[in-house]
Amino acid sequence: MNSVVLIGRLTRDPELSYTPNTQSAVCRFTIAVDRPRRQGEDQGADFIRITVWGRQAETCDRYLSKGRQVAVLGRIQTGSYKNREGVTVYTTDIVADRVEFLSNGNGGQSDRGGSYQGGGQGSFGGGRDQGFGGNETQGTGFSPAPANEGSDLFDDMPDTFQAAEDDIPF
Repeated sequence: MNSVVLIGRLTRDPELSYTPNTQSAVCRFTIAVDRPRRQGEDQGADFIRITVWGRQAETCDRYLSKGRQVAVLGRIQTGSYKNREGVTVYTTDIVADRVEFLSNGNGGQSDRGGSYQGGGQGSFGGGRDQGFGGNETQGTGFSPAPANEGSDLFDDMPDTFQAAEDDIPF
């Protein structure tokens, strides 16, 4: 089984691009995940690259920014390439099936967030899902927080998303 759950803060704003042939959206960002603190040591962090596909990628690009806390559910993907000097560089990334917005980056205060899930390679899925923190969603892939929480930052966010064949990156 290849399954990863991470909670961390974005180290910079996400970068959105589109694949050349199919024009599928792909969003990449890095999160800092705190390491457990050990006696006599400073708390460190791991910096983990995240890749999100499809409509979920566009949503992440639109609503995430540096400092924002997120929970990511996905899988590890490794790869390699040769750099300009001909040296093989090995990579490890997380391909996100789901990204949940936890806070807006202002000292950990919760804002109006939502959870987004992928059905496969980043398209929005249906079915029943047990979300992070016990929130359940059914069929929509989006679970908004109560309207009285947080700021007006996400007033224009839609209540639901529908998957379309165009959202599948393959």
